[in-house]
Amino acid sequence: MSGIQESWESVRDNFRNGIDRAWRATVVALRANEKRGHNADRPAIEPTLAQMTPCANVSVVIPALNEARHIASVVSYAWADPATAEVIVVDDSSIDDTADLARAAGAKVIRSTMLGKGESMRDGANTATADIVVYLDGDLHELKPGIISELSAPITVDGADFVKAKFGRSGGRVTELTAKPMLRIFFPELSHFSQPLGGIIAARRALLKTMKFERDYGVDIGLLIDAHRAGAEIVEIDIGSLRHESQSLNALGNMAQEVSRTIFERAKDAGRLSVDQVLSVYEMDRQHRGDIEVIQERLQGATKVALLCMDGITTKDEYLATLAKSTRTFSELHAVQKEGSKSDESWHVRGSEVFRFLHRKTFERVALDMPLREGVIECVNQLKRLGYQVGIVSDSYFIAADIVRRRVFADFAIGNFMQFEGGVSQGKVRVNRAYAHEEGCRQHLICTSNLLIHLQQSGALAPTAQIIAVGGRSDDRCLLRQADYAFAIPSGEASLANEPGIAHVASLTEVVSAARLLAREERQIESGEMAQA
Repeated sequence: MSGIQESWESVRDNFRNGIDRAWRATVVALRANEKRGHNADRPAIEPTLAQMTPCANVSVVIPALNEARHIASVVSYAWADPATAEVIVVDDSSIDDTADLARAAGAKVIRSTMLGKGESMRDGANTATADIVVYLDGDLHELKPGIISELSAPITVDGADFVKAKFGRSGGRVTELTAKPMLRIFFPELSHFSQPLGGIIAARRALLKTMKFERDYGVDIGLLIDAHRAGAEIVEIDIGSLRHESQSLNALGNMAQEVSRTIFERAKDAGRLSVDQVLSVYEMDRQHRGDIEVIQERLQGATKVALLCMDGITTKDEYLATLAKSTRTFSELHAVQKEGSKSDESWHVRGSEVFRFLHRKTFERVALDMPLREGVIECVNQLKRLGYQVGIVSDSYFIAADIVRRRVFADFAIGNFMQFEGGVSQGKVRVNRAYAHEEGCRQHLICTSNLLIHLQQSGALAPTAQIIAVGGRSDDRCLLRQADYAFAIPSGEASLANEPGIAHVASLTEVVSAARLLAREERQIESGEMAQA
């Protein structure tokens, strides 16, 4: 456990026991330091005593339109936080008692210069006197204490410029169906934000005064993109759960339209509004599905995993050889294969150059047309019925492995990434990080067996997870050795014939039979343990 984590837990326990609320800023700062992964290039910031005691250095701005139901409680909530220096309610000419109730609760009330949330946010920033501005919505309720301190701490202690809040609930319909997909296309570097449309924000006032405030629902996503393009350091922190008033379907439709317009305009300004940009981001998104982190997330808590090697097990033939034959580049590929080993990254680099300028559709067509091994679809189906997560493992390209995965109805695929631009291969490959591990295979720097090291050390799998691997070539040896139960199906190579710890079977049907036997033994063990209990 890191020193930061230990400090955080100690402070947290003291806080819960009734220690002064001023420590909250320290807690948040330490957590922010830890989450942002300080390293040798950027040493962790040690808070001074002055920093550890939150001072009133935040202007809280609350845009409001007809929020009489909740505005007084939101204002009172803001004043209860020790970081609050002033509370400004920007009234959009409400026709209820919003302004009077806010003023009675202790807020400074101003009227917006123009109808619209964006104008109200801009007016609030211009009226604010503190160096940090925190925006709250006027319809919030059931907030945990101290959120204003939590939002401002990454700025005051850790040097951030712009802080987005994420909540305990998942993003709404406009977030998930409009904002996030468009960010993945035009601003993929921002696609990790949980609630990009969230209106709870903290920022330096000086930064806000340089930014454009959209007049409509696009204001929050616009500020996020503009802060990023301005080079601001952006942090996202979890503020727990909260409740908003729900909006009508018609309002959500308007929101989606305005959010789309804002992202399109920012993309145009950034020179990203092009077909090539869309295609390149789609390619990035496709490759992302084969990253080890995505696979670990999919396998979280899995108790049974079955890995089928693609070449010679899932398909009858090797993909690279089939691709080379279909494109009349087999002699070039053969020359590369004679020069080195697949465990050498340079081998993959030279091999990928053979397929330079091939269209992506050619890679896909070959993967779609390759004959499958007899019984593989039924094998995958039966393994899934027995509770296994089934993956296709390839030392060639993920673009092929993912298509083969879908052909046999497996759960995930993993392979190396051929690089495409405009749908055309650049003859460059990115070796999957799952195949490299500093504590992995001692024989090969690049090895499919390292996938299992990643899965076992990540904590993604259940502690007693059972891993089956099925291969047949000499290139599969290390993967089979690393699995709990390994099966080899005869191929043209004889190198696995006498390999210890590997069961030799004639077909995938025998693999399913063995898996059923393992399941039966597990049930017997569980029954015995229950009887003893």
